[in-house]
Amino acid sequence: MRIIFMGTPEFAVPALIALADAGHEVIAAYTQPPRPGGRRGKELTPSPVHREAEARGIPVRHPASLKGTEEQAGFAALGADIAVVAAYGLILPQAVLDAPRHGCLNLHGSLLPRWRGAAPIQRAILAGDAETGVCLMQMDAGLDTGPVLLERRTAITSDDTGGSLHDRLAALGAEVLQEGLARASRGESLPATPQSETGATYARKLDKAEAKLDFTQPAAKLERKVRAFDSWPVAEAELAGERVRVWRAVALPSPESRVPSPGQILTASKAGIDIACGSGALRILKLQRAGGRAIDAADYVNARAGLRTA
Repeated sequence: MRIIFMGTPEFAVPALIALADAGHEVIAAYTQPPRPGGRRGKELTPSPVHREAEARGIPVRHPASLKGTEEQAGFAALGADIAVVAAYGLILPQAVLDAPRHGCLNLHGSLLPRWRGAAPIQRAILAGDAETGVCLMQMDAGLDTGPVLLERRTAITSDDTGGSLHDRLAALGAEVLQEGLARASRGESLPATPQSETGATYARKLDKAEAKLDFTQPAAKLERKVRAFDSWPVAEAELAGERVRVWRAVALPSPESRVPSPGQILTASKAGIDIACGSGALRILKLQRAGGRAIDAADYVNARAGLRTA
């Protein structure tokens, strides 16, 4: 099949690799334009999909928008059988959706209609969902609203982070895509299941302002935030006047002997730093000081002897 691939971040790379390795003709890769990066943000850095496509000799296009008639005409002129979209980051106008012979398919990292939108992986962890997955969806004009063709499910474990779940779903997405296109190539029809609006939720884009831990909230909720925001934007907390990034933590029951104020350091020892929350306590196990590397809580306590309580 003649395929246009449209994606930008690391999540989309396994899908692109799967298409190329399966022998499909990837006639172009559309991705977000290079962004400032490198040292001091002065170098333009191509996206992960851009780099992978170039390494495979696939022509790369990175328009800032697809709204213009000239860009849409160039897309249609490629004569694609199908377009595959995976975390591309631009809205596809109707003219683009209609251009490929079999339309556009979207690979989405949730069990639709749960978590439509930009950050489904992290929002699933934050909400305490027991499972998630990937869906291969026929695109329409709505935001992740098209009928679902195939899906794969996976449990969200108690130690899953945004990073670990991202990698697992990216691999599952490549498998789903391979199966879907293989069946389409053989002329098999894929049953299109319309999405119900019941249970639909929106996974808004992550914001660094969300990273600060509010200790008036339950410890279990804060533990999920620490896991969800690893590896970006990374949870933050203030410990005795110092702002730190929190990489690993676990929720504990509330102390029975007293009712501490939220944010109060209960104990700081080799076992971790226990902080009172709205309910329960959060034990910080791994953290990072400004300008430093991530360290175990025991090393942090040793460096700040005044914190040690046990």
